[in-house]
Amino acid sequence: MSTTLCQVMGFLVSSLGVGGSIMATAMDTWSTQDLYDNPVTAVFQYQGLWRSCVRQSSGFTECRPYFTILGLPAMFQAVRALMIVGIVLGILGLFVCIFALKCIRIGSMEDTAKANMTLTSGIMFIIAGLCAITGVSVFANMLVTNFWMSTTNMYQGMGMQNVQNRYTFGSALFVGWVAGGLALVGGIMMCLACKGLIPEESRYKAVSYNASGRNISYRTGPYKAGSGYEADPRTRKGVGYEEAPRSDDGRRPYPSKHDYV
Repeated sequence: MSTTLCQVMGFLVSSLGVGGSIMATAMDTWSTQDLYDNPVTAVFQYQGLWRSCVRQSSGFTECRPYFTILGLPAMFQAVRALMIVGIVLGILGLFVCIFALKCIRIGSMEDTAKANMTLTSGIMFIIAGLCAITGVSVFANMLVTNFWMSTTNMYQGMGMQNVQNRYTFGSALFVGWVAGGLALVGGIMMCLACKGLIPEESRYKAVSYNASGRNISYRTGPYKAGSGYEADPRTRKGVGYEEAPRSDDGRRPYPSKHDYV
């Protein structure tokens, strides 16, 4: 029961993690305009992985996708790749995990096969979670670097302030961090459930075989081969039988009358 519960909980948590990764990748609020120095503005800008948007004070929003790939920074493209790889692995892990659930029977699938599928899906979820966390962290590092560089450029030269937009963390980053953590925890739970799905007989079969093999001892000794000849039972010596003395030439003398008493 605990194994089934752990497997189902791992599947649900991983599903939330994969869904959150898809949501974070599609969101446009990876970076938002910093309004610390100018809280009242007629234009508010925010950017995502696929397009940048501008929202006016009237409520009108205009978004423009990135039409170029080569013109984007290399780290930006790496974040895209990490998020896509994480989503693909997560979706594949969900399909594998559905068939590996212990409560679902498909034909004559053995528990050993389900255990292997559960372990495979768990590893996929762990890699997907690590990809999401790494991608979001790399983008956050880019924002921090650009933020301090923009702050330095704003207040240099003649004490005059240059008009330059600064961007800070958007809501998509926090969604991505939480989603990656959920996928990672779900993958660990699936790996733990794999151990309980392995049958007991297959788990200890090799151990018991080796132990019994070490206890076997072989004793060597002289081997007596049968000659196929046995003495006549009537000629065997019994109790009360005394052999008559032999003569010097080795022949037994005839019995005397005292032998019959």
